[in-house]
Amino acid sequence: MLIDSHAHLDDKRFDKDRDKIIKNLKDNDVSIVINPGADLASSIKAVALAEEYENIYAAVGIHPHDAKTMDEDTIEVLKSLLKKDKVIAVGEIGLDYHYDFSPRDVQKKWFREQIKLAKEFNLPIIVHDREAHKDVYDILREEQDGTLRGVLHCFSGSVEMAKEYIKMGFYISFAGPITFKNAKTSKEVAKAIDINRILIETDSPYLTPHPHRGKRNEPLYVRYVAAMIAELKGMTIEEVARITAENTKKLFNIN
Repeated sequence: MLIDSHAHLDDKRFDKDRDKIIKNLKDNDVSIVINPGADLASSIKAVALAEEYENIYAAVGIHPHDAKTMDEDTIEVLKSLLKKDKVIAVGEIGLDYHYDFSPRDVQKKWFREQIKLAKEFNLPIIVHDREAHKDVYDILREEQDGTLRGVLHCFSGSVEMAKEYIKMGFYISFAGPITFKNAKTSKEVAKAIDINRILIETDSPYLTPHPHRGKRNEPLYVRYVAAMIAELKGMTIEEVARITAENTKKLFNIN
């Protein structure tokens, strides 16, 4: 059974068939989906989904796009959500220098504040890094006090950077782009790092893998990510499914 370690099932693109998709997951060999928030509204929705469905777990956090909306009241709401039983991480948090929807200094401030939250609640973080590799790495290295742990979601950095994150205690997650023909660097990273530090995800409804590019992504498509990693590693898809599921459960403390 596969675990999709990152999907946004709260997204409005699932409004028409969300219940059907979630109830059909096990029939499609997906046992668990982790649903991170991106702002307060989606974090609240993620928690509600986790409470409604046995096979959904939630993370709560504010994406760097929305860092400009954050204040101390936001932190207090996140704290209240982090006390819920099926909230297993702080995320999706990080830096995004591709769009710069929030000023970079504001992104960095609230990235650090949410890392502090994760430490306070002894929870892992789910890290978004788009075109901000150096600053994300520097912040995580500075904040690493021996307790900080998490995953670099939809990793887009180099082999060397992935190895540094693993030394720091982090996991590396791959999504649909690893199936693309031009995904040379991602494939090199997957080949080079230990399978015991890899997670798989869809980032649904975004980043749909080949051969479904152009369509809405769904958690069941995580199998294409697993299949590509199996091919790169010379393993069976069953081995990749088992090990990445174990890795996900270990990181997020899912029994």
